[in-house]
Amino acid sequence: MLGWFQKIMPREERFFDMFERHAGCLKDGANALRAMLEGGPKTPEFCAKIAEHEHQADLITEEVMQAIRRSFITPFDRGDIRGLITSMDDAIDQMNKTAKAVSLFDVEKFEPQMRQIGDLIIKTAALTGEAVPLLRALATNAPRLNVITAEIVHLEEQTDQVCLEGLKALLHGPAKNDALVYIKGSEIYDHLEKVADCFQDVANRISGLVIEHL
Repeated sequence: MLGWFQKIMPREERFFDMFERHAGCLKDGANALRAMLEGGPKTPEFCAKIAEHEHQADLITEEVMQAIRRSFITPFDRGDIRGLITSMDDAIDQMNKTAKAVSLFDVEKFEPQMRQIGDLIIKTAALTGEAVPLLRALATNAPRLNVITAEIVHLEEQTDQVCLEGLKALLHGPAKNDALVYIKGSEIYDHLEKVADCFQDVANRISGLVIEHL
């Protein structure tokens, strides 16, 4: 009954605008994260940029939460909207946690596998940015959304593998005789892996919406 009622009532389109703006923050944050992983003296500058993008994303998330409370008609169930924007915000929050760890440990040199993960995160953020506008017409765009979400899951699996390879290389390389180097490196790998996990959660939320609205 609720589904039929929602179909005949006008939808609140501004939710989609906010989702898309947030997805833009995710892409910007991912680009800044990858630039940070190049290392060198500009590392603190890119850490600060990630924090800026995270702040903008937080503001958009708050807009969505307020809109949920104020809107009579929403494009999806309120819980689904809250779950989607929260999972998106978790992704950029985790990018910022990565940057904070880098700043805390004063790291300006990164392992090749960390940069590989940065590349994977850029791809994942781009796919998320493609998926979000397609939510405006779920039934029509369901086939493409299914492809995108499957690819995001695949990228997360690749990230897990690169993390394992990176930790192994770290243990037998730079950290072989220095436990502190391993502690710092493993902390950064952990945060990077969690970024990918958060994007997978976004993909799962989108998959759930597709299933519910077909």
